[in-house]
Amino acid sequence: MLSPTRLIQDFSAGDPAALNQLFELIYEELHTLARRQRSRWSGQDTLNTVALIHETYLKLRQHQPEHIQDRRHFLAVASRAMRQILINYAEKKTAAKRGGTEKQTGTQDDPDLIATHDAALELLDMHHTLTRLEKINERRSRVFECRFFGGLSVEDTAFALDISPATVKRDWQASCNWMYRELQK
Repeated sequence: MLSPTRLIQDFSAGDPAALNQLFELIYEELHTLARRQRSRWSGQDTLNTVALIHETYLKLRQHQPEHIQDRRHFLAVASRAMRQILINYAEKKTAAKRGGTEKQTGTQDDPDLIATHDAALELLDMHHTLTRLEKINERRSRVFECRFFGGLSVEDTAFALDISPATVKRDWQASCNWMYRELQK
């Protein structure tokens, strides 16, 4: 079996079969990340872990990033994909609650990644706040994105962003404090 690095290189070079093999190889790791993501929602059943992984796979397959350099970069890209998926589902959920003025692209078979309207609103508020943080301090924004949306540990975030674990801890604390203050306004 090929290494994750080799599979990432093959996928980045345009081989869609490499993504299948990569997901098979690191499925348990992705499942752990998605499960951590679920735990961040204070026990609410907001996310379907398996559905989030599958949606991440489909997003990466349909919208292949230009060039994924290595496992580190892949983890950061997967975190970003999870964030985008969750935001898209939150926007659909809130549009449906408002009467569905936007065209609904989902079907009855779509996974319900976000269980409640309130969770969808909370997620959208967080997304907009994180977008503001990105303009102020991009690295702290990426740390928050990896830790919160990707469910990465301190060590995995440090690896994904190529920074030290101590920097991740500082940025995570600072970004959480900033996000909390901004969300309270």
